[in-house]
Amino acid sequence: MDTTPDLSRRRWLRGGLGTDRPAQSLPWAVPWSQFADRCTRCGDCVRACPEHIIINADGGFPAIDFARGECTFCGDCANACSEPLFRSRDELPWQQHATFGEPCLTRRGVHCRSCEDGCEPAAIRFRPRLGAVAQPELNRDACNGCGGCVAACPVGAIEVVKEEQA
Repeated sequence: MDTTPDLSRRRWLRGGLGTDRPAQSLPWAVPWSQFADRCTRCGDCVRACPEHIIINADGGFPAIDFARGECTFCGDCANACSEPLFRSRDELPWQQHATFGEPCLTRRGVHCRSCEDGCEPAAIRFRPRLGAVAQPELNRDACNGCGGCVAACPVGAIEVVKEEQA
């Protein structure tokens, strides 16, 4: 008998969009359909993360919470896992990038550069604008999706999203 919770129903009842995957997958994780089938939800990856950004999300599945900090790509989560849930670390950990939402303070005329300060790969820059507050610009080629900017944003205006599949 399958005791896996019906996460799509659970999410729908909680007012979600009906998706049955965590908000943010772990670096180097296999696609969600395989991950959900193989993950035992033991918590080894949660305990192994030195940054403490992996949490138990819906259904007990691990997910990254960038509000807690950035991923340093140390690989401890993959090393701690006894299941075949992770791809080779020779590959990119994931294909995602930061996006800036409406609550961004610069859109309200407030000088803020917290995201730039929190961006270790220097993918966020502020281009000066004549007579206006500089707005954040993302170099998607430089962004590694680590989430450092998410934790640094004082108003939660930044989200890390998966790259569009071409």
